[in-house]
Amino acid sequence: MEAKLEVTGREVIKPASPSPRDRLQLSILDLYCPGIYVSTIFFYDLITESSEVFSENLKLSLSETLSRFSPLAGRIEGLSISCNDEGAVFTEARTDLLLPDFLRNLNTDSLSGFLPTLAAGESPAAWPLLSIKVTFFGSGSGVAVSVSVSHKICDIASLVTFVKDWATTTAKGKSNSTIEFAETTIYPPPPSHMYEQFPSTDSDSNITSKYVLKRFVFEPSKIAELKHKAASESVPVPTRVEAIMSLIWRCARNSSRSNLLIPRQAVMWQAMDIRLRIPSSVAPKDVIGNLQSGFSLKKDAESEFEIPEIVATFRKNKERVNEMIKESLQGNTIGQSLLSLMAETVSESTEIDRYIMSSWCRKPFYEVDFGSGSPVWVGYASHTIYDNLVGVVLIDSKEGDGVEAWISLPEEDMSVFVDDQELLAYAVLNPPVVA
Repeated sequence: MEAKLEVTGREVIKPASPSPRDRLQLSILDLYCPGIYVSTIFFYDLITESSEVFSENLKLSLSETLSRFSPLAGRIEGLSISCNDEGAVFTEARTDLLLPDFLRNLNTDSLSGFLPTLAAGESPAAWPLLSIKVTFFGSGSGVAVSVSVSHKICDIASLVTFVKDWATTTAKGKSNSTIEFAETTIYPPPPSHMYEQFPSTDSDSNITSKYVLKRFVFEPSKIAELKHKAASESVPVPTRVEAIMSLIWRCARNSSRSNLLIPRQAVMWQAMDIRLRIPSSVAPKDVIGNLQSGFSLKKDAESEFEIPEIVATFRKNKERVNEMIKESLQGNTIGQSLLSLMAETVSESTEIDRYIMSSWCRKPFYEVDFGSGSPVWVGYASHTIYDNLVGVVLIDSKEGDGVEAWISLPEEDMSVFVDDQELLAYAVLNPPVVA
C-alpha cells in the first residue's frame, strides 16, 4: 500500500549547549566512504501524547542529545568537521493512511518517502550530517521516525548508538552516556595533499541501470534448514549470516549470469564491525565513527557457486581478518593493516559483478524506546539517487530469531531473482509485517 505523505514542517535543531570542540578530524576511511546517508526507519503503533506534544518532545530531546554528539550538528570542511553547532534538520509529515493497514500491505517502494528530502545546496558530504523525519499516521494509529546520518562520520553501529541515546533522553529526560568519537584512533588521517584526489561521491551521473530494492524474510525454521544445507566438514555449524549471505550471493549471481551473453567475475564484499574485535582499551564498544573493515570472496566467470563451498571460504576469510586484527594490535598497525586488506579488493575493471553485503543483525534496533514502547517494526530504505548499488542488508526480525534481507539488484536481475526457486525454498518475498 502506497503512503502519500504531506510535509507539514521543516526546521533546523541546534544543540542545547555549545560544542566543547572546534573541529573533528576525519580518517582516511571516512573520506573514502560514499557521500550518502545511512538510514533506518522506526515504526511505533502506540503514542501516549498528541502528535504536537510528541513532536515537541522529540525536538527538545534532540537538542539535548546533539550537545553530546556535537560533530553531527557540524559541517564537513575539507579533511575535518567544523563543530559549528549549525544543527540537524527535523522534518514533520503526515499521512491519512493507518499504520496497521500500511504494515499489513507493505509497499517497500514507498519507504523512501519516509526519509528526509534534501533541499537545494544540502548534501551528506557537507551538511546536514544528521536529518530526522517524523511522520504521523492517520487517526493517531502510529508514527514513523526515520534517522539519516552521513556515512562520512557514522556507520550503522554509530547510528544505533545515537538513536538509543536520543530515545533515552526523550523518555527519561536525560542520558548518562559518555560519547566518544573515533576520529583517527584506528584509521589514520589522510595526507593534506590527498584532499583533491577524493572523488565526488554524491552524484548519480554514473548510474546506467535502474536498481530495485526488495525485502525477503527468512523464518527461524527455514534458517535452520538452510544452515543444515550449508554445513560441511570444514564448517559443520554455519552461522545464520554465513548461510543466508551465501544463498543470496549464489542466487544473485545466477540471476546476473542469465542476463549476460558473457559471464563476469563476481566479488562479494562482506562488511565487519571491528568494535566487536578490539579491546575496549583501544576503543569503546559504542564509539562513534566508521569502524568497519571486511573481506572479499571472488569467483571466476565460469565458476559454479555451491553454498557449502561459499560458506567455507566465508569463514576462512573472516577468521583471517580476525587474526590480522589480533596481530596488528600488538604492533599498533591495525589501521594500516585493514586498509591494505581492503585495497586488495579494489579493481578498476567495470566487467565485474560486485555485491556489497552487510549484516545489521544483533544491533539493538528494537530497544529504541522514545517512551511508548519498542518499535512494532524497523524498516530500511535508501535515497533513490544512491540506488546504483548491488547490495544486501540483513536485519533481525522483531522476535530476533528470523532475518529480513533487503536486497538491491539491477531491475533485469531482480526480475529473475524473485522467481529463483532455491531462494524461495527458504525465504518469503515481502510478507505482511502484521497479520
